[in-house]
Amino acid sequence: MLYTLENGILKITVNDYGAELKSITGISDGTDYLFDGNPQWWKYTSPVLFPIVGKLVNGKYRIDGKEYNLPGHGFGRISNYNCIRQADDEVVFALDWSNETLKSYPFKFRLEIAYILHENRVEIIWTVKNVDDKIMYFSIGAHPALKCPIVAGEKFEDCYLKFNVSEKCSRIPIDMKSGALTHKRIPTIDGKELDLNYELFKGDALVFDDLKSDEVSICSRKSSKSITLKAKGFPFWGIWTPDKGGAPFLCIEPWHGHADFIDFKGEFSEKDGIRSLPAGESFDAGYSFIIQE
Repeated sequence: MLYTLENGILKITVNDYGAELKSITGISDGTDYLFDGNPQWWKYTSPVLFPIVGKLVNGKYRIDGKEYNLPGHGFGRISNYNCIRQADDEVVFALDWSNETLKSYPFKFRLEIAYILHENRVEIIWTVKNVDDKIMYFSIGAHPALKCPIVAGEKFEDCYLKFNVSEKCSRIPIDMKSGALTHKRIPTIDGKELDLNYELFKGDALVFDDLKSDEVSICSRKSSKSITLKAKGFPFWGIWTPDKGGAPFLCIEPWHGHADFIDFKGEFSEKDGIRSLPAGESFDAGYSFIIQE
């Protein structure tokens, strides 16, 4: 079921399946700022990555010596959520543990996802609650597919990323066969801008653990429209579009956690970037989209 919020500047829709944002539309001229999920390119629009981000080595992980399986990016993006609150400017969804989730993820949890409209800004807030009697380990991340280019008739190569801090950082290459991270580094960003072209993504997503910026914008050399993703306190970021080229979107992805390193063989609790949450406690994180028309 789709839920709609509208404030005179923006209109958004959110599906209770996956608690997935399905559209961001500018009211003044009907511009879409989110990819429409055309399966020719990718069947998602903005999936929530939980309780892992990326892929596990061989799709498996261990907790207290017992082996479990999870699909890439976890089950949060392919689960039915309940709408627990809706107002004129806010809608909130919840996903609770079940006997089924315990088969692949042995922790009792509650995940709440709120979408809030503030003028030209869409705010997303995640609240992860550990309702178990033991420490819970998890990752969570965003994967929004933002229109790129935003304006019809422009090309992907007309666009660039703008960072709010001057960067000098390297990406962590992905092993194309397994989807796991390697231990190599490739210098990628030098300054406050990164020109876009599809060749950048021939090796899959650009993965960073040294980005200083907390605002990343898709801008155009030919028009003034832009969309900014603002995310404070995220240690990892991914930037992705399909490696075959031609897709009309770019994903800008703030993460708490990342895919396994290709040689990782430890317990889930030892995984790099994993979050730990004591019994009875909550973890809050969030990000927002800022639309410049």
